[in-house]
Amino acid sequence: MQSRFRSDRRLTVRMTVTMFLLGLLYVAFVAALIVLLKSWLLVVVLVGAMFVAQFWFSDRIAMFAMHGQVVEREEYPELHAVVDRLCAIADMPKPVVAVSNMDMPNAFATGRNPDHAVVCVTTGLLRRLEPAELEGVLAHELSHVAHKDVAVITIASFLGVIAGLIVRFAFYSQLFGGRRDQNTAVVFAAVMGVSAAVYAISFLLIRALSRYRELAADRAAALLTGRPSALASALTKVTGDIARIPTKDLRTAQAFNAFYFTPATGKEPGIERFFSTHPTLEQRLEQLGRISAELGEATAPGKAG
Repeated sequence: MQSRFRSDRRLTVRMTVTMFLLGLLYVAFVAALIVLLKSWLLVVVLVGAMFVAQFWFSDRIAMFAMHGQVVEREEYPELHAVVDRLCAIADMPKPVVAVSNMDMPNAFATGRNPDHAVVCVTTGLLRRLEPAELEGVLAHELSHVAHKDVAVITIASFLGVIAGLIVRFAFYSQLFGGRRDQNTAVVFAAVMGVSAAVYAISFLLIRALSRYRELAADRAAALLTGRPSALASALTKVTGDIARIPTKDLRTAQAFNAFYFTPATGKEPGIERFFSTHPTLEQRLEQLGRISAELGEATAPGKAG
């Protein structure tokens, strides 16, 4: 079913190209592991099982990691009411609604498709935002679901996760595994090298897609609600409040930055800003400002926006 969220052809092209390149990288990675480990059955079964697990259970994994709990309408009637209204406007299935008991103000969407999606907000977000700001954030997250880029990011992240785990496993095996013959050491070194290269390439591809998809979600949410200023206000407020949260309290959340409304970056992001999953706050506000001007020109005086 096609939702009423504004389609984004450039986002679709970027997702297609990213998935194609990652698919080639995936095949090359598996082939390299088979050659190095000399056991195609072991490699295919392990990598395949982990891929299926991440794809089918990504929503549960993210919910567990971020302490999200599914909430019913009786528990959070206002939150459900906003999601109901936005889904009706967008003509899309209502996702499962969840809340995470965290002070960090944020939100994320996950799930393999619009019929199996979860939108989760933190209690810190609910405490800080006005109703119009919350609507903008939820519209942003719902647009990720409607555009299906949540599923693409979930799949895209898989290869980097596997490569990173292999590098870590190989490193500790070498460190604590005792003496090995020269051939084994060469194989381990080769596996680490291939995995590190795959991780680096997938990391860059995901970052390029992730930044654009956030701009696309901001744009789609602003156009659906007709209130880009409310979304801009939410962005400014959430980013500022996250910056005041101690970095040590954000570390567990940073692994899921690609899924968040705004990244958990701590007080003074340094060089990592160049590898961020999100565009800068200035870029996002500038785009919302342009949309606000366009809607102002196109909207008749007194018309609800």
